[in-house]
Amino acid sequence: MKEQILQTLSALRAYALSKGITAAFFYHEEDSHLMRFANSAISLNTNEHLIRLEITVFDGKRVASYEMITDLGKLDEMKQGLDIAAEMVKHAMPLNYQPTLPAYAESFADESGFDPALGGLSGEERLAYFNEASRGLETEEIKLSGIFSSGTNVLAQISTQSGHTQYFKTSDAQINMVLSHLHLKWEVTAEQSAQKAADLAPASLRRDLAFLLERYQTEPAKQIPVGKYDIVLGATAIGDLLSIMNWIGISGGMMKRGYSFLSEEKVGQKVFSDKFTLVDDPTRLETFPFKRDLMGLPRQPFPIFDKGVFQAFTWAQDDADEFGAQPTGHSVEHKSLVLGGGEMDVSTLEELVRLPREKDILYIPFLHYMNIVNPSKGLVTASSRFGALLLRQDGSLVVPFNVRVTQSLLDIFGDKVAWMSKAQTVVNTSSSYGARNPTAIVVPTFIRVNDLEISHSNTSY
Repeated sequence: MKEQILQTLSALRAYALSKGITAAFFYHEEDSHLMRFANSAISLNTNEHLIRLEITVFDGKRVASYEMITDLGKLDEMKQGLDIAAEMVKHAMPLNYQPTLPAYAESFADESGFDPALGGLSGEERLAYFNEASRGLETEEIKLSGIFSSGTNVLAQISTQSGHTQYFKTSDAQINMVLSHLHLKWEVTAEQSAQKAADLAPASLRRDLAFLLERYQTEPAKQIPVGKYDIVLGATAIGDLLSIMNWIGISGGMMKRGYSFLSEEKVGQKVFSDKFTLVDDPTRLETFPFKRDLMGLPRQPFPIFDKGVFQAFTWAQDDADEFGAQPTGHSVEHKSLVLGGGEMDVSTLEELVRLPREKDILYIPFLHYMNIVNPSKGLVTASSRFGALLLRQDGSLVVPFNVRVTQSLLDIFGDKVAWMSKAQTVVNTSSSYGARNPTAIVVPTFIRVNDLEISHSNTSY
């Protein structure tokens, strides 16, 4: 299959050259499988095999793209797509900068992130995972829902600038399981990410679900007062906050457009806690990395924050072209962010609950409905919804009704950080919309941040 893909791209390049067209071709093939549960039953079990071809034609400062759903056996149809893009570019408005075409100096292929066992996972195996992870937890009142998404992703590229190609193949899985109370309407959630079949650990996911489920069934549920709390964030909440930072913080293009809480003057300055070290690390296979970017630049670990000191913005090629910057190898479908762990020896929620505490601590594992309030200040807002626990100073627990946090990333990851766990968790941040793009972030399993404001507190579930 790989050779057929690359041969097809080479044939398209030859056709473009024969017609005097300057073009780049981006091939995306996905084999996706989804099992969805609702009300303790399979509500959807489906799969799809899709091939997308994006054709970008360049004419000076004019650029036009045409994307099509196609098949490897339809070369003539692909050629027609190129002809359409070539006609479109004649009518495109010129950019105010000169865009760079991909020009690969050598062919590159990376299949190190592909595991056939995960990529070829059967429906029976997905069901067996759900059954093991939920074993003994469902009742007449407690119902199971969730998703198990898995598949294979292939990306390939060529341009008229050279005959060399790039080829990437990965496997991935994203699992989300929810147990909800039929009448009280609360729910508890656990998630898992996998890059290879050996990463699948239903027993671990069940442990997390079972512990939260018992707390929600036995501990009192209360509205807690608004005000300042010491908050322990769970891995998923941390991953979502870093995803927002990736958008409104560390992108050079977004900074130049005024949509970042960082500035060029902040490079080399301490911005966050000295416990905060963030790297874009394409050596971490669990993040589904690109070891070359889509322009052909080799990618190495790229420090973004080192002990709180801001090191550099990331620059995709097109942003670098527009603003006269140097590209940093970040013309990628996603980064491979890794937030370093700390020194606190705690790796599970049970261990967190057992820790001695000098005051009440609010545990928030998930941040729902997150949105940006003010990008230039790094201000975001989100709801705890379900899964939160109030760990009382006296050792007791309370299930808090939904609370809202509206806070700047500068505070969340700033000097208010009390500790980070040694243990790290892979958080799958993949979106289920659009072309398959497996994305994951490695984060400490827990981060404690002191004196964060709770602005709203609900009176019920």
